[in-house]
This record gives sequence, structure tokens and C-alpha cells, in this order.
Amino acid sequence: MEKNLSYGSDYKYIPATSISSGMGIEVLPDIYSHTIQIVNICLVGNPESGEFVLVDAGMPESADEIIAVTEERFGKDAKPKAILLTHGHFDHVGAIVELIKYWNIPVYAHQLELPYLTGQKSYPTPDSTVEGGMIAKMSPMFPNEPVQLGDRVEALPSDGTVPYMEGFRWIHTPGHSEGHVSFFREADKCLIVGDAFVTVKQEYLYKVITQEQEISGPPRYLTPDWKAAKASVQKLAELNPLVAVTGHGFPMTGETLASSLQKLANEFDQIAVPDYGKFLN
Repeated sequence: MEKNLSYGSDYKYIPATSISSGMGIEVLPDIYSHTIQIVNICLVGNPESGEFVLVDAGMPESADEIIAVTEERFGKDAKPKAILLTHGHFDHVGAIVELIKYWNIPVYAHQLELPYLTGQKSYPTPDSTVEGGMIAKMSPMFPNEPVQLGDRVEALPSDGTVPYMEGFRWIHTPGHSEGHVSFFREADKCLIVGDAFVTVKQEYLYKVITQEQEISGPPRYLTPDWKAAKASVQKLAELNPLVAVTGHGFPMTGETLASSLQKLANEFDQIAVPDYGKFLN
């Protein structure tokens, strides 16, 4: 029931932003990435057809912006068929309760992510001691309690298909979270990554603010399983994507993506894994 939808008691507006906040990029005719402060949402669908989905749900208190962006691209009163989640961290579900109530649509996530989306299980407390800059130091202020979406969230189909995203399949890419997924379309090698890897060093305040493009592993302050994270990056590199839309940072394409992702896969321990931090084995 709608009345049971809620955020964790630690949910709040996070005063962090970047130069790309409020900017949108049409990556492909049916792939639109929009930055909410420091995180990206993705609208998947051709505006001419009017049918689309929303991948991830932004920062806390961003529902009005997401609705406005959606209507600007698809028309007044347009609403997605569903919300697809790469995972349930606060910056990917920050507006989800308001959006579910406004649009009355279902949410899909990996089976292993459901406890974090139905009030059963909190994520680990972010690690302020991890190697990195000011964002890492600030990370304990980030919400980690679960949202409660009740029966409005359901598991992605076990056959790998993605509801309302024809041609895409979901790929389990754990490490940053247990049930993290990425979405891949073989026809044009388009990859919606989530946070399995990102294109900005998310731990460093200057790089987050300026959005300096640099392929990196998942955000260090909230990645509890580095062995799984490495395997996930290697799995994605084997797909040879031509386009990657990440949860943080600008989309990456072509040879820059190919060479950068291969380097990350080959040198993950040196590039991505921190030298110290509480989540290291």
C-alpha cells in the first residue's frame, strides 16, 4: 500500500553538486542521461514513441527535477512504464517514493537488492577512512538505511530480460552492492553501468565538482566486496561496449571507452582498489 512507502530515518538532502548538475546528454536517440547534483539518471526510450523507462531515481529531494526533465523530453504528463534500479544506494533511490506515488508505476531490481528496498536490511556505513579525498571523508553523512517500497518493487525476471527495455538484458555486477546490475544492449553495444565502474574519481571533491573524466572502479567509500567488483568490471569489459552511461561522470564512448575499460579490467587492483580502508579483505 502507498501509505507504507517510506525512506530510512537518516534520509536527507545532501549538499553536494558538480558543474554538470542539471545538464542532460542525448547519448543515443533513445538514451538520455541527466545529472542530478552528482549522480546520473537515465531515460530509455525514443521520444517519438512516448514509451520509456527511468533507470535509477536520483538524489534525495530531486523528484520535481526528475519529473520536469521527463516531461521536457517526452511531453506534459508523460510517465515511464517503470523504474529500473541498478542498485538501492541513497543517490540512486533518492526520489523514488515521491515518483512512485506521482506516477503509480512499478519498480524492478535484482532479487538480492530487495532487502535494501523493503526496509529489511541497511547498507554498510560508508567508510570515511578509505583512501581518497574529501567526498570519502564526508561519506558517513550519506544515508545508508533502507527504503521501504513494499510490494511496489519486484525482482527482475530470472531469464535476464528487462521489463519495458526491449533488446536489453540485465547483468549481475555485484561488488558495490550485493544485487547491483548493469543493462546491456547487444545490437549497438550500449551499456548502462550503474556504479560497477564510473567515469569520475568519486572520492575526490575537486574531481566530483569539475567532473574530470577518468575511468575508475566503483566509489570506494561504499564498496564492500572488491573481489566481486573486479570480476564485475572484467565481465563488462568482455562485452566490448561502444557506449557506457555510468552512475557518476559523463558518458564514455568509442576508443576512449574501449581502451580505458580494458585498462581498468587489466589493472583493477592498482587503479580501483584502495590501499587502505575497512572494506579490504
